Amino acid sequence: MSISSELMFNAILEIVAKVREKEMDHIRSAGRMLAERLLNGGIVFVFGAGHSRAFGMEMCGRAGGLAPMKLTGLEDVAAAGTTGLNLIELERDPNTAHRLLELHSVQPEDAFIIVSNSGRNGAPVELALECQRRGIPVVAVTSLQHSGATDSRHPSGKKLMEIADIVIDNCCPYGDVLLEIPQLSEKTGSASSVAGAIIAQSLTAEIVAAFLEAGEAPPVYISANVDGGDEHNRKIVERYRHRNITY
Repeated sequence: MSISSELMFNAILEIVAKVREKEMDHIRSAGRMLAERLLNGGIVFVFGAGHSRAFGMEMCGRAGGLAPMKLTGLEDVAAAGTTGLNLIELERDPNTAHRLLELHSVQPEDAFIIVSNSGRNGAPVELALECQRRGIPVVAVTSLQHSGATDSRHPSGKKLMEIADIVIDNCCPYGDVLLEIPQLSEKTGSASSVAGAIIAQSLTAEIVAAFLEAGEAPPVYISANVDGGDEHNRKIVERYRHRNITY
């Protein structure tokens, strides 16, 4: 059968259906755990390398998102003066995790969401291990199928799914592609960004629900492109100015 947009829609919807069927309990548990950290004065850092960074963009600094969520990534380390390394090398280097934690002054009351489709590279694995050492809870979003089919690139031999407090499977296949290309060994149609966006928005909804149950108004951004958006957003950011949350 030829490749088509219809096949792509169907394949993506199958992945989303799997996430809904298998992972809702994990999403609810993660949302409630993250909300507890926020309600107790912490912030949530969201780390993703490469296309996984899009997950953080879904949760941080956007309409409907929560102010005390902070996007972190390899770009932060690169911008701080690391030279001679590209982003792929930074992702594979465990030392990147320590530099990232130094840049963002992570506190004991905080939490991390670490997004890595393969779950095998040095930086995300070391980041999870260092959070574990500090008693900072970690939610991992990863492909269990891909991670289970590869070896770790971290010296410990561990993968992200083996370290995190809560693991959410994005249900994406090995290689993160869905459609076979006739007469070629390559495939096309990436899945993890779409699945990740839905997981991210679902986590946000669970966190907001937990705030409401606690009798607290969730610090939610509204679009900067509606009247009054800038004023509203600056006001909620003021609560987190001491943690370098900016609008």
